[in-house]
Order: sequence, then C-alpha cells, then structure tokens
Amino acid sequence: MAALVGALADAIGGSGAAAALASTGGAVNILATRHAYVAFALLLSIGLYMMIANPNLVKKIIGLNLFQTAIFLLFIASAYVDGGAIPIVPTGGPEGGLYVSPLPHVLVLTAIVVGVSLTAVGLALCIRIYDEYGTLRTDTLRELLRDEGSIPARRSAEASRVDGASGAPDSGGEADD
Repeated sequence: MAALVGALADAIGGSGAAAALASTGGAVNILATRHAYVAFALLLSIGLYMMIANPNLVKKIIGLNLFQTAIFLLFIASAYVDGGAIPIVPTGGPEGGLYVSPLPHVLVLTAIVVGVSLTAVGLALCIRIYDEYGTLRTDTLRELLRDEGSIPARRSAEASRVDGASGAPDSGGEADD
C-alpha cells in the first residue's frame, strides 16, 4: 500500500508529494481529512447517475439537485483557508494576514437561487406534462409523441440499409443550380 501511495504521489507532484503522503499516514488519512471532497464525489456520481439512468422526470430533477449540491460543496470546500479570517479589515488595523475570499461563497449563494428557480420551472413542466400525457416516464412520452407525430418515427435498420444502398449522395441541404 505504501509503495502504491508513493508511486501515486510521484506521478502527481514529485518527491515532495510522496514525502507528504508518507508523513501523513497515506491515502486513507488524506481521505479522512478531506471528507468534503469524498462527499462531493459521491453526490456528483449519484446525481449524474440519477439524471442519466432514471426514466422518471421528477427523479431526474432530484438528480439534478444532487448534482448542483455537489458543485456547491466543491466551491465551499475549495474556498476553505485554515486559520483564515473574514475579509473585513478595520481602519487602522493590520493589513497583512490570512483572509478567506468571499467570492466562492457569493457564487454559491447566486447558484442556489438559480438552482431553486430551475427546480421550480422543471417541476411546473412536469405537472403540465403529466396533465397532458398522464405519465412522467421518458420512454412512454417518446412513444406517445411518435404516435402523435410530434417527433419522427424510428426507421428500421432494413429501411436505412435500403436508403444507403441507393447510391444517391446526400447533399445535406439545398442544391446549387
């Protein structure tokens, strides 16, 4: 395990990183001290999986919210400064020192407002879709829209082979005369 950690540290940042990993107790200790990044990775993975794999639109919105929360956590965790003070310097006070940047916190607050608005619009659309079609499953909605004629019907593999074998070049637009 120590050899693997040393090789990983050498690949990332050279011998200084290897010494830092070895002195702190390895990758397990780094993961224990950086638990916000582990939570970020888990939330991001779960949210992305929910958005891709679930056929239900409401569950996709929940996955989007988890994904957004992971991004918020990343911004806040990366803005952490050990021993940092608030960036308000009193008049006549010392100007030097370690301060925390307020920019990531402001960005996250703005993103939270945008995320809540996006969730509200998404849920409102889900209500309208359910009222119109009676389902929130994407595969069923696709079938209903194909039957309705809103989206083109799927072509079979045999029909596409026949069209491709005709030899007619596809101009992709209007022809020049």
